[in-house]
Amino acid sequence: MSTEKFVLHQKTYDFILWLYPIIHRLPKNHRAVLGRKLEELALDLLLSLMKANKAREEERKLLQTITSDTLDYLRIMVRLAKDTRLVSIKQYTLSAEKLNEIGRMLSGWIG
Repeated sequence: MSTEKFVLHQKTYDFILWLYPIIHRLPKNHRAVLGRKLEELALDLLLSLMKANKAREEERKLLQTITSDTLDYLRIMVRLAKDTRLVSIKQYTLSAEKLNEIGRMLSGWIG
């Protein structure tokens, strides 16, 4: 595994660690739906990165596309959490910065 891919995995892992306490603080009725979706997408993103890293050629390209789509879905869900005032503007801004960094790294990896 190249250093850049390892950093991409680590950034994603760190984002998940950062996200979990935020999900835990969501109101219970929102935690069950939006919180769970945020958690699932974040974990799917990490697992998809791992699968793409192990795949070869055409399968890797497909998995990289799926990973990119998952990142986009996660961005939308975080934005929804902000727009419904379930996360603060500060939390949203920080998450957007983290997700944008992951996105830039992913784009560089996809080529």
